[in-house]
Amino acid sequence: MRFSKKSIVEVSLFLVAIIWGLNLSVIKTSLTELKAFPFNALRFIFATALMWTVLLWKRQQFAIPKKDWMPLLGLALLGNLIYQVLFIIGVDFTQAANAAVMLGTIPVWVAIFSHFGNFEKMNAYKSIGVTFAFLGIVIIMAGGKQVFSFTSNTVKGDLMIILAAMVFAGYTILSRSFLKRYTPIQFTTIMTTIGCIALVIIGLPGLMQTDWQSVSFVAYGGAIYSGLLAIGAAFLIWNYGLQTVGAVYTSTFQNLVPVLGLFFGIVLLNENLTLLQYLGSALVIAGIVLARWKGYAAERRNKEKESARIP
Repeated sequence: MRFSKKSIVEVSLFLVAIIWGLNLSVIKTSLTELKAFPFNALRFIFATALMWTVLLWKRQQFAIPKKDWMPLLGLALLGNLIYQVLFIIGVDFTQAANAAVMLGTIPVWVAIFSHFGNFEKMNAYKSIGVTFAFLGIVIIMAGGKQVFSFTSNTVKGDLMIILAAMVFAGYTILSRSFLKRYTPIQFTTIMTTIGCIALVIIGLPGLMQTDWQSVSFVAYGGAIYSGLLAIGAAFLIWNYGLQTVGAVYTSTFQNLVPVLGLFFGIVLLNENLTLLQYLGSALVIAGIVLARWKGYAAERRNKEKESARIP
């Protein structure tokens, strides 16, 4: 039985959604043994090694013009230091299910920043989606079993993850101009390498203090999974999807990530959400889909126009 190229891509992208959805539960498990900064440094070492291996295998060597040095350094520190610090601390403090839904709001923040930055104005669907997402976030944070307080670890973690999503949205928008001059593999290798160096530096005290012989294979496995699969392999598959079926169609699979992350957190980590938090999660996921709605419609129209030209 032969499968079409598109079918293979769809299966691969679904696998990426599973990898990313499971990643938060894997990280939570590893963080029971490893501290956040050493774990982050370790997984980025694996990810960076994989990216350089693929870069050299694909023979995509490159030179960076002097004018790009400082902008790339600043962007890498934003997307792979500031974001990663907020992300790993947030995941450590809050539930994996909460983190999955909060991180899923990245497209919502991209829509907001694009609107106010005059890159792309929001339409009615995006506006409603943003409203749903914000309402859902408030319900998730306030609807927990404990009395809502900004001093609680879960609320701190939720806020960290929201800030991480905002930072990554800004990083995504700022990356667009560089992706016109560098291939996705080249650009990600640069970003990952700079991020790895910075994360190893800030994680060095923890790396030196950790008794690595006492760390279980499960914790090591989490770092390998998160580095090689969630950061490295998943990104390579994602880029293949972008090249093969287009950005908008590929991004539809990202909508599965908060759903799968929520599912894995509940099933694997026995995380218990309240009815209000389930409602909030549903609102956030609906908001994410609505925030992307214009893109789906535009891609369909473009495909219809292309089909009309074919005799």
